[in-house]
Amino acid sequence: MEKNALIYVAGHTGLVGSAIVRKLRAEGYERLLLRTHAELDLTDACATEEFFQTQRPDYVFAAAGLVGGIKANSEAPADFFSVNMAIAQNVLWSAFRSGVKKLLYLGSACQYPKECAQPMKEEQLLTGLPEITNEGYALAKICACRLCSYMKRQYGANFISAIPANAYGPNDCFDPQRSHVIPALIMKYLNAKKTGAPRVELWGTGKALREFLFTDDLADGCLFLMDNYDGDETVNMGSGREISILELSKTIGRIVGYEGEIVCDPDKPDGMMRRMLDSGRINALGWRAKTDIVSGLEQVRDWYLKTNG
Repeated sequence: MEKNALIYVAGHTGLVGSAIVRKLRAEGYERLLLRTHAELDLTDACATEEFFQTQRPDYVFAAAGLVGGIKANSEAPADFFSVNMAIAQNVLWSAFRSGVKKLLYLGSACQYPKECAQPMKEEQLLTGLPEITNEGYALAKICACRLCSYMKRQYGANFISAIPANAYGPNDCFDPQRSHVIPALIMKYLNAKKTGAPRVELWGTGKALREFLFTDDLADGCLFLMDNYDGDETVNMGSGREISILELSKTIGRIVGYEGEIVCDPDKPDGMMRRMLDSGRINALGWRAKTDIVSGLEQVRDWYLKTNG
């Protein structure tokens, strides 16, 4: 990307979008197009089209969407499918019609089939059904990534897509109703420490394995792909390391100073028992994640405490 390029980051106030903005600015990109949801509702096709036709960005990072954890996804599958599908449709087609040079769409590891062999390779997409607890969200992301490929094949649009591992970092969502596992556990343990609770309940058996990617690494990977990848197949982007939910929980308990007991509730869902990306394709291009899980969690803890007093 040229340093004087006009770059639109869709979803710049969110976890991933804000990290992309930080990375762009650190790399000397100053002409950034940023719109909050109140300023531009990407589910509104007419408003999205008008924005692209009047602003004419050169490059687009599509990181906007409705996101949430197992609870939120399970309770509102229609919302998670419809909102994310509308955003993808509107952004991709408006970007194409306005002559965007290149676009990167960010998918999700939940796009892979529930019974997928591990670690998950890009070739395994669409070989089975996604995990039921986030099926609506997963289907929308699958469709959006495929649309990028179709538009490239049919029209020659330089639209690429990537599937990052579970993202975490500063500016994460700490809403108890919508948060993912890391912010949810940080809030839970800090509250338990504050109230002196003797034990904390952990959803599921704690045996599920997850791969987490710090958002600064994710943002670095996004810029890397913009500069080094033009293929029509989705690319995995992971840390190459995984951790059980129970070990993650214990680690978070340690870094916030909670000394009570952890009790697993096997009656609550685990979700997919293992979700590990095979990042061989992007590694072969020359990119690897750098941040270890403890360092990343400490940065999230510090950001949360600073932000919430």
